[in-house]
Amino acid sequence: MSRRFLSILLLALLILSSIDYGFLYAQKRYNEAPMLAELVRQGKLPSVDKRLPENPLIVEPIEKVGSYGGTLRFFIVGADWPTFTRTIGYEPLVRWSWNTDFTKVLPNIAESWRISKDNREFIFHIRKGIKWSDGYPFTVDDILFWYKDVLLNKELTPVFPEYLTANDRPMVVEKIDDYTVRFKFASAYGTFLLQSACVGAEYWLPKHYLKQFHPKYTDLNKLKELVKKEGFDVWYKLFQKKNSWYENPERPTLYAWKFTSLTTSAGKKIVAERNPYYWKVDIKGNQLPYVDRVTYEILTDVQVAIMKTLAGEYDLVDRMVITPETYPLFLEGQEKGNYKVRVLKPADMNIAVIQFNLNCKDPILRKIFNDTRFRIAISHAINREEIVNLLYYGLSKPRQPAPLEQSPFYHSRYANAYLEYNPQKANKLLDEMGLKKGPDGFRLRPDGKSLEITIEIAPDYRPDFIDLCEVLKKYLTEVGIKIEVKVESAPLRWQRVSANEHEATLWGGDGGMEVLFEGRYYVPTESSGWAIEWARWRKSGGKSGEEPPREIKQMISWYNEAIRASDLERQKSLMNKIFDMHYRNLYVIGICSVPDIISIVHNRIKNTPEWWWDSWNYPNPAPIGLYQLFIEE
Repeated sequence: MSRRFLSILLLALLILSSIDYGFLYAQKRYNEAPMLAELVRQGKLPSVDKRLPENPLIVEPIEKVGSYGGTLRFFIVGADWPTFTRTIGYEPLVRWSWNTDFTKVLPNIAESWRISKDNREFIFHIRKGIKWSDGYPFTVDDILFWYKDVLLNKELTPVFPEYLTANDRPMVVEKIDDYTVRFKFASAYGTFLLQSACVGAEYWLPKHYLKQFHPKYTDLNKLKELVKKEGFDVWYKLFQKKNSWYENPERPTLYAWKFTSLTTSAGKKIVAERNPYYWKVDIKGNQLPYVDRVTYEILTDVQVAIMKTLAGEYDLVDRMVITPETYPLFLEGQEKGNYKVRVLKPADMNIAVIQFNLNCKDPILRKIFNDTRFRIAISHAINREEIVNLLYYGLSKPRQPAPLEQSPFYHSRYANAYLEYNPQKANKLLDEMGLKKGPDGFRLRPDGKSLEITIEIAPDYRPDFIDLCEVLKKYLTEVGIKIEVKVESAPLRWQRVSANEHEATLWGGDGGMEVLFEGRYYVPTESSGWAIEWARWRKSGGKSGEEPPREIKQMISWYNEAIRASDLERQKSLMNKIFDMHYRNLYVIGICSVPDIISIVHNRIKNTPEWWWDSWNYPNPAPIGLYQLFIEE
């Protein structure tokens, strides 16, 4: 053996000895939860390496590598299905990081992607070997099933989703191979990648399971029998029920946990157990999630939720019970409840947005609400400084529903429009409208009836809305407008708003940071309580709903162009035009900014960051990665 050869051999050995085998180990050898290891020993599950994809997503835990076992404890109040999405139901193609600035995304189901220069085509490479929770392979065929057999099926999807269109033409989805898919648009769609990280952007369905409920794949006579047996009158209602991952435990998912026990009884618990085919591992090759199961206790009263949270009965709470009013309780109760607080940064731009229904079914109220002078008068009638000090502990500042100061879309004039508390100016504007006062001091409608407006609120979502509405009621009484407050559950409120049955409503100010993805207060969308019929018109391309006036059409056109533009400066220019119109017309009315909120994390829970966003499109707390939380008693 020559000296030259020996030198090369020694050099190679030195290089090999310096390699970090921990990283290679995470790629080739995997560990799993004891409960799954036992099932493997019993022959009920394949080995962990056969359950994971070729290239599992490697997660670096926020604090440290965790340990297996235990139960994450949550609650829901009433039929609060968004809690399921906000905890375990967020796995889109690409995802937000926990500390995102909403301008970039991370790989998730898709391990890589390529965007054409004209921003019309998006090619995604999904992880080869991902499996559904029942072990069936996940491929592009599941994406095509969602697109061709559900999205393009008029019975299942009467109106093609507006956010998946360009130039009023639906996107086209093409299969390149089993693990590569192309999304094509008729024109540039600069924000599609960011849209694909938002809540609900899961472009697939388990074809192998759901095709048994679809007439394209199942004998019609057999399907009719099944529809009748399940108590439905048409096949698509059965399909929709079977497709609900939080109502149907049989439906396969790609989430870290899968529901195994569902109940609607108060005091009982809904249970989700670990998905043995979950496709993420930590940096040491441990298959995630760390925690075995997740439970949701069903409650009917927010006050009960507050007391149980204070008693340390839940592990992570950042919704429903946390308001400025309850801050002192939760701050003082940390030691007794064995929990710590975290900062929850609001992406909302307003504590509450007053929405008078510009499409109101009552023609007289509709005419009043559509008069810009009325909306400006209402704004001047509100003493925001008093509200801030009385209800929000001086932690907020008066503002309209414009994007936040931290956003590149911030519009100072709109944010500060008509904030002055000036009842005299409000009365003058109402007088100019011809809304005369009757003997009792309240104003009369043009038909001689008392001007009485019902505002619908959902205190199960925001308990502070009750006190806020009582204060608003006092202010509006002072300018002669009678207000009635209708308290209802969040699902009922939404049902009535969606059916255009309301006169006015109050909701939180979504869209302070996610301006291009959450536009409900900027243009009519399906979540806009101020213009639901105009939203229907926009979504259907004019086939349903009501045709809006010229200026609203112009706003819609600008918005549609903005969300498809790839250049930030162009997006800002278009959105500024929209905010100029809001500045002049005040279509919706804000109260004040949202103070930093707090989250509550039980001391036994590890791997939570010091802060995260509060946003539906985020959707908190899911992006912090509940699969990497673990329990340390």
